[in-house]
Amino acid sequence: MPSKTPSIDVVIPAYNEEASLPLVLAAIPRPPASRVVVVDNNSTDATSEVAAAGGAQVVQELRLGYGSACLAGLAYLRLHQPADVVVFLDADFSDHAEELPSLVAPIRQGDFDLVIGSRVLGDREPGALLPQARAGNLIACTMIRALYGHRFTDLGPFRAITWSALERLEMSDPDFGWTAEMQVKALRQGLRVTEVPVRYRKRVGVSKITGTFRGTILAGYKILWTVLRYSTS
Repeated sequence: MPSKTPSIDVVIPAYNEEASLPLVLAAIPRPPASRVVVVDNNSTDATSEVAAAGGAQVVQELRLGYGSACLAGLAYLRLHQPADVVVFLDADFSDHAEELPSLVAPIRQGDFDLVIGSRVLGDREPGALLPQARAGNLIACTMIRALYGHRFTDLGPFRAITWSALERLEMSDPDFGWTAEMQVKALRQGLRVTEVPVRYRKRVGVSKITGTFRGTILAGYKILWTVLRYSTS
């Protein structure tokens, strides 16, 4: 990283989060965040309207999928002078957006390229991280350690990465494998990665992934397949 204070963009994928999104946007410290991009992933509620009212740039992505929304956000940034650092944040108010400065600190100090906010290392509100999510995290992180030789504790969505490093990863996953893809590709590319503890609370509303049996199974399969796929590529 250059010696100057890096600029920061925040990308928030959102699907039907009109109730929680205003809380998320209000909690983001600006500065250090200079721009917030909310990607409306074909919502049927007022997600776009509350995003714009909260001062975010709104991008529309009709193809459903967490990764699709993130990719649309990155495409927007490429066309509008991306910042030095990109922070990814969920729209459900489970992450503590006010912790953004501590999340980005290892990058701002010039020591790391990718920082994962670990819910496992941080304080969690009872019931916030569901049993199926904890089990999936443990299995995926165990596989990463066995296949890539690096110990992660979490695949949490709250994360920061330099723009230059992110472009090197050539991210492509359109749905549940996005976070795992970023972490294993970072290891394959030799990026400097670390984790910092972050707090985690119960989300507003019901999770579209771990809140349903089908979503849990599909997400778990895709994450494990992603971890295995890039170990042999």
